[in-house]
Amino acid sequence: MAISSTDALLARCHFPAAGNAVTCAVSGGSDSLALLVLATKAGCAVTAVHVDHGLRPESASEADVVRAAADRFGARFESRTVSVPSGPNVEARARAARYAVLPPDVLTGHTADDQAETILLNLIRGAGLDGLRGMPVVQRPLIRVRRHETQTLCEELGLSPVIDPTNRDRSLRRNRIRHDLLPLLDDIGCRDVVEVMGRQAELLADDATLLDALSEAIDPTDVASLRAAPLPLARRAVRRWLRAGTDAEHHPPDAATVDRVLSVARGEGRGTDVGGGRRVTRSRGRLTIEAR
Repeated sequence: MAISSTDALLARCHFPAAGNAVTCAVSGGSDSLALLVLATKAGCAVTAVHVDHGLRPESASEADVVRAAADRFGARFESRTVSVPSGPNVEARARAARYAVLPPDVLTGHTADDQAETILLNLIRGAGLDGLRGMPVVQRPLIRVRRHETQTLCEELGLSPVIDPTNRDRSLRRNRIRHDLLPLLDDIGCRDVVEVMGRQAELLADDATLLDALSEAIDPTDVASLRAAPLPLARRAVRRWLRAGTDAEHHPPDAATVDRVLSVARGEGRGTDVGGGRRVTRSRGRLTIEAR
């Protein structure tokens, strides 16, 4: 790819300053290979980590694609192998296994298209404002880059990305959104809705950040404090409290759970289950989380 094209992509990325050490999760797909390339072009000291979930026969050999790209662009390479436990929602289980062996500050290759898909998934789930702001921008340097741009980058550099056949499986909800819903929305709106949703996500993220800051003044264990607070702030305070010590990013408490806790604060019950084997109870004006 021409230097000017690479610079144009980098202008929309947010990598740490040149010289900083970063770890990139690189599956071998076009998005993660573009992440590796652009991170090195930004002057970062890059370690590319490939995680083999063992879910497909060819997955072990895909690490070779990542190793070759790392060698070519001057990055370190590491490989991890994980075991995905059995059960429903293989995507969620694979994601949890992957992140368990990656550092907390790992960079990922999520693009603007991934952001739009996530927002629509969250809308279907009824995730509220926190869902509609999409994935946090932090640790996702390519969040303003399009998927077709990462594919073009790989083509022009002569890279051959790994093709994951599950990305065409329409039994998975994200793929239905990718292949069916987003093209339909483009057609209905006569515009590129991915770009629109990306801008809206950034605006909503600012609103959510302000509400989070305001809600920090509320003690979610104090019944009087919760009852005196504006309802949107009380909800956020309770949600923050319930998230503590849990898989907060992927499994936040739902609206019904939060509202049940507020009902207990209003004296409409002595306690309620909040999931994860936990229960919130009220005594002498205080709320407590107990093991069920």
